[in-house]
Amino acid sequence: MKLVIAAVGERAPGESRVALVPETAKKFAALGASLRLEKSAGSSSHFLDSDYAEVSMVDGGGEAYAGAGLILRVTPPSLEEITQIPEGAVLIGLLKPFEDKARLAAMNARKITAFSLELLPRISRAQSMDALSSQGACAGYQCGLIAAARCTKFFPMLTTAAGTIRPARVLVIGAGVAGLQAIATCKRLGAMVEAYDVRAAAREQIESLGAKFVDTGVSADGAGGYARELTAEEKAAQAEKLAKAVAMADVVITTAAIPGKKAPVIITGDMVARMKYGAIIVDMAAESGGNCALTQPGEHVIANDVNIHGPLNLPSRMPTHASELYAKNLYNFLSPWIKDGELVIDWADEVVAGTLLCKDGATVHATVKQVMGDA
Repeated sequence: MKLVIAAVGERAPGESRVALVPETAKKFAALGASLRLEKSAGSSSHFLDSDYAEVSMVDGGGEAYAGAGLILRVTPPSLEEITQIPEGAVLIGLLKPFEDKARLAAMNARKITAFSLELLPRISRAQSMDALSSQGACAGYQCGLIAAARCTKFFPMLTTAAGTIRPARVLVIGAGVAGLQAIATCKRLGAMVEAYDVRAAAREQIESLGAKFVDTGVSADGAGGYARELTAEEKAAQAEKLAKAVAMADVVITTAAIPGKKAPVIITGDMVARMKYGAIIVDMAAESGGNCALTQPGEHVIANDVNIHGPLNLPSRMPTHASELYAKNLYNFLSPWIKDGELVIDWADEVVAGTLLCKDGATVHATVKQVMGDA
């Protein structure tokens, strides 16, 4: 039976992305799949219905889902939407697997096979499918722009008739994909950039972008490439040296987030109190609590004359490219398993097994089961 792939407009407040873009629609159609999209689903990402030449446009999510074997999502479906998804269908998206037991139960009740891209194994073969990285790049870029727009200083050095303007000093904490993109963006805008990461291996990446690595003298590198637990003395030394770098910055961008866990608090209230008058913090980790102890998710607050921004869903601020990148991640994950218009999944494949959240009416991912209390 020919595979029907469906996507709908995202219902989550403030969500502008779409899971199917015209380019990936053509590629799925070339694999023999039939495609169905809710009318105007791509409009918030600036894709017109007429751009989807290979797709059948339908009214409403229920009509899009009816008879579909594969559902593409950006955000998790609501409980109401889950009741519209056909029993036994395959669902893939950023499903926030650690957040809602009721959602997991609802998907299992309908025997939905769910793949959550947050669970994707961090291996070389999966890089082209890594939605956290593609969307993190969008978020890091946006953090740099927010910082530049809110800063009361020029980012670049300027030589004017009235004198020379020194460049703004930016500190980026966390050198993952988002942090590296924030560094690159701030450097392009002309700022003087420093960056810090607990991993000593990040130093080379930071310096390759023209930023200065903040060396606290403490390395958290452990066996197998994972970070180890620091001793109390190491934590104290690390915090004091980092606090000095924070105090000297005009802008601090924080990007440290751990899927499924509360963001680590890196900037304490005492560190904020030592910052420059009028300095700025852009906390990319606001959605999971924030890296600054004073961050209010979705809000702009002022503490000790420091402006603290906690922006949410940053990729949705640039939905065209964010959607294109995300849709390509989905295609790269799914295309090996679509053959002659049918979905034939190799359940033993490392990427498939690692990303699988629910199957045959049960939550199957070991970590999710443990965190959600189902183990």
